[in-house]
Amino acid sequence: MDAKTLASAMNIPMVRAEKWASAVTSGMAAGKIVTRLCVAAFLAQIGNESGSLVYTKEIGGPAYFARYEGRQDLGNTQPGDGEKFCGRGLIQVTGRDNYRKCSLALFGDERLLSNPELLEQPEWAVRSAVWYWTKHNLNALAEADRFTDLTRAINGGTNGLADRKERYKLALSVLK
Repeated sequence: MDAKTLASAMNIPMVRAEKWASAVTSGMAAGKIVTRLCVAAFLAQIGNESGSLVYTKEIGGPAYFARYEGRQDLGNTQPGDGEKFCGRGLIQVTGRDNYRKCSLALFGDERLLSNPELLEQPEWAVRSAVWYWTKHNLNALAEADRFTDLTRAINGGTNGLADRKERYKLALSVLK
């Protein structure tokens, strides 16, 4: 997908589309996110989750990230894990255990545990989102037009559902 198409499908400035087009295109291809419905759903979801490809790190400071500290369900077992392993990527990877799983899938090693900021870079922000998408078989939900279920699989609920649906309609209108 070229930058012009990405800019139109996501309603983002051309300069931002140029920054992200290559990573989004190669990531989607690698994850077999290739049909019109899947591409539109992916763009809508990452658009909402990242504030239109602006944020690759969860917004907050130490007090906010303290809510993740000591969370066994996230594998945050060491002091500082809450902030170190806050949400990153276009579909936010959160928690030591998820960073480990993502790192093994993307790199074949645990480098994200020592360098979690890699998920803030376009290529790895996209690749981590594609990893999550494929791991949870979200192409199937997109193809079945189960957009609300797809949102729940990403968000854990339906936060931003109206925005996600608007983004989806826009992407579908651009992708012919």
